[in-house]
Amino acid sequence: MRMHENRPNTGSELRIEGLLVEDGVKILQKSGVDEISSRGYGIIEDDELLLSFCEALYLLDKSNIEIFDARGESVDSQGILQAFRRIDKNAWAKYLTYRDFRSRGYVVRGGFGLDIDFRVYERGGYGEESARFLILSIQEGKPIPVEILGRVMRQCQSLKKELVLAVMNRRGEIVYYSVSQFNLK
Repeated sequence: MRMHENRPNTGSELRIEGLLVEDGVKILQKSGVDEISSRGYGIIEDDELLLSFCEALYLLDKSNIEIFDARGESVDSQGILQAFRRIDKNAWAKYLTYRDFRSRGYVVRGGFGLDIDFRVYERGGYGEESARFLILSIQEGKPIPVEILGRVMRQCQSLKKELVLAVMNRRGEIVYYSVSQFNLK
């Protein structure tokens, strides 16, 4: 995929380009698909790689990809975040959580429903073992119904995974809380 054929080569030109779509960013170049997916990013579908918005924002921030819209115009991180917010009002907290785990060397994959935001793999364990942590991202001051927390906790216990609450405080910092048991009498 070449979105800008006439763009001059500045020597620092990005090699991997993505296309902004409704549910993330698609990498269409075979070399880009192989390079990015081998590092634990995206989901391969029909020789294309679909990155989640969190993955796309992170890779864009690290200058590993350049993203274009359907018109071929470059999309910056604010444009990606706006698209993410259209489908998830908690987009910023989720991205900050994702970025924090990735910057610490963990592989972070999307959750699998029932309010689980992410699966986090031990360093060096991705592809060899299952995720150890399941992450629920929330914002300080925005309540979460106890029924949801209870349901998520039961799901984590049935999967023998550790539930971690990633709470974004008012300063935008992420604080982690491990939840090991949840009983109301």
